[in-house]
Amino acid sequence: MFMSNFQSVWQAILPGILISVFSVEPSSARADGVPANCSQLIVATAPDWNSTHGKLQRFERTKDKWNAVSAPIPVLFGKNGLAWGSGVAGQQEQGLHKKERDGRAPAGIFAIGAVFGYDAKLPPGGDYPYHQVSEGDIWSDDPRSPNYNRHIVIDPKNPPDNFSHEKMRSGDFAYHWLVEIRHNSDPPVPGAGSAIFFHIRRGVNRTTTGCTTMAEPELVKMISWLRASKHPCYVLLPEEEYQNKWQSWNLPPPEKSASNDKNTATR
Repeated sequence: MFMSNFQSVWQAILPGILISVFSVEPSSARADGVPANCSQLIVATAPDWNSTHGKLQRFERTKDKWNAVSAPIPVLFGKNGLAWGSGVAGQQEQGLHKKERDGRAPAGIFAIGAVFGYDAKLPPGGDYPYHQVSEGDIWSDDPRSPNYNRHIVIDPKNPPDNFSHEKMRSGDFAYHWLVEIRHNSDPPVPGAGSAIFFHIRRGVNRTTTGCTTMAEPELVKMISWLRASKHPCYVLLPEEEYQNKWQSWNLPPPEKSASNDKNTATR
């Protein structure tokens, strides 16, 4: 009903890329795992399913080899830990699955969507689909809404319905930059979780309702690094699951992923 201006602009500027960036189907013969066209990978691990803190590291793939391009950094997850999400991989796994307002971050592999922010343009060096948010930009988090788990633009003085949503320009410093993690996106399943982003942390121990957060300088570095042509993806797993799946999911070897030091996350 309400189509984002950003969506139509992006389709005009990047024909063909929109579909491939947001595709949830691996382009290789693997049943699961990192798609063959993904050459930028963000890797986060948590000590276990109930952990709220963990580590994140960025990688690039060259000739089927993953190379770290950043040191591990501390990140925070949902206040109740992790649960399997729905994206490129993870939705078929046995165990607890992400639900709306469960306070858990979705685990699995996910495509990276657009960047949203308060500024007129991306940080220096940035070259990625971007939308500057206004007072009318919202993200629907109400399973009853036909726009559930979608970015839409409304008239803030004349809201179209009484469904709940998150304002994307609320003045909250934590939302200054938002990077969409495409959980439950293709298509959204009502009640399976919505509005999952990377954003700025509110404190070194301030957990989230399902997003992955970090210090602002680290988020800005990530945004400046992202490239649509490299089809970036995000993987979030508990450490034991990472050990079990890194080969079948074509992930960086564990010794090259974020280390298991639990203490660094709260420094």
